[in-house]
Amino acid sequence: MNPGRSLYLPRRRVMRGVLATAAFGVTSRLWTGCTPTSESQASSSTASGKLLQIGFIYVGPKDDYGYNQAHHEGEVGVAKLSWVKTEEQASVPETTDVEEAMRNMIEQDGAKVLFPTSFGYFEHILTIAPKYPDVQFFHCGGLYQEGKHPKNVGSYFGYIDEAQYLAGIVAGHTSKTGKLGFVAAKPIPQVIRNINSFTLGARSVKPEITTQVIFTGDWSLPVKEAEAANSMADQGIDVITCHVDSPKIVMETAEKRGIFCSGYHADQAKLAPKGYLTGAEWDWTTVYTNYAEMIHSGKTLMNGGIPHIVRGGLKAGYVKLSPYGPAVSATAKKDADIAKAKFKDNSLVIYQGEIKDNTGKVVIPVGKAYKQQDRTLEQMNWLVAGVVGNA
Repeated sequence: MNPGRSLYLPRRRVMRGVLATAAFGVTSRLWTGCTPTSESQASSSTASGKLLQIGFIYVGPKDDYGYNQAHHEGEVGVAKLSWVKTEEQASVPETTDVEEAMRNMIEQDGAKVLFPTSFGYFEHILTIAPKYPDVQFFHCGGLYQEGKHPKNVGSYFGYIDEAQYLAGIVAGHTSKTGKLGFVAAKPIPQVIRNINSFTLGARSVKPEITTQVIFTGDWSLPVKEAEAANSMADQGIDVITCHVDSPKIVMETAEKRGIFCSGYHADQAKLAPKGYLTGAEWDWTTVYTNYAEMIHSGKTLMNGGIPHIVRGGLKAGYVKLSPYGPAVSATAKKDADIAKAKFKDNSLVIYQGEIKDNTGKVVIPVGKAYKQQDRTLEQMNWLVAGVVGNA
C-alpha cells in the first residue's frame, strides 16, 4: 500500500468552528505539511520532498462504471507516486455541499491541490478559491476564462470526441439498420460535441446513417436512461451509446435487448459481453500525473508555471479507445485504427467545412476548419446533419 495514500473516510457537515482545535490536533499527528503556507513556501516544500496532498471530489459513486470511476482510476494512478498523498470524497452534490467538502479537505486534511471533478462544481469553486489563495483548484471542464477568474483556478479536459469519432466509425460499420442512438444528459457543448463527432465518424463510413438523440435532463437518471434505450431499440436502432455519468444502465439495457452498444468514460465491456463494440475512455492518470509532477517541481497556476487551460487528446494520452469487442469486424478495426493514427499525427480534422447542422444551415463553410484546440468548439450549440432530435 502506498504510504502517501490515505484511506477514504465519509465526510459529514460539521461545525468547523467547534471542531477546529480537535481537527488541528488530529491532522498535525496524521499528515505531513498541513500547516497553511504561502505560495512560495508551498512550492519549496513540495520540491523539497514533503508529501503533496491532493483532494478529489466526485459527484457520484467511484464505482459507477462511468465518469466518477474514470476519475477515481486517475486518482489511483497518481497516488502511486511515493511523494503524493490523496483524499477522496464521492457522491457530493453540485450544491454548497461541495464547498463544505473543499473546505474540509483544505482545513482538516491540509490539501494544497483540489480536483473537484464535476461540471456543476465550477461556480462553487469560484466562491471558495478567493478565500484560499495558496490552494490550487483544477476544474474538469471548459468554463475557465483567462483574466476573469481567480489565478489559483485552472481548467483541464480531454478531446474525448476523438475517441467518439472512432467509436462512430465502428458503429457505422456494425449497424445493419443505419440507425444509431445516443442517450445524453444535458445539451451542453461538451455533450453536443460528442454527439456530433460520433455521428460524423459513423457518416464517414455510411453517409446516410442517422443518430437519434434523447436528452434525459440530468447526469444520473437511471429510469429515464433505461426508457430512452428501450425506446431506441423499439425504433429499430441497433447501436446505442451515451453521455451520462454512469453508462451502466444503457449498456445493460442494450445487451438485454440484443443490440450493440458503445461505451463512455470507462470500459463497460463486462456489462455487455456480447454487444459491446468499443468505447471512448478517459485516461486521467496521465493528466493527474502531469499536474503532480509540475507542482512537485515548484510550478503553480499562480506563478505561471502551470497553464490555466490544459487540453489533450489521443496523441497526448488523455483519452483512449476501449478494446474492440467480439462483434467488431476486421474492416471496422482497420478503418478505426487508420483514423486513430491520423489523430495522433494531427492529419485528421473532424470539424472542417462544409458542415451543415440538422436544420440544413451551413455552420462550417467550405475552406474553414476548426482544429481540436480551437476554443470555438467548446461553445458548440448545434447538432450536425444526421442527428435526429433537438439540443
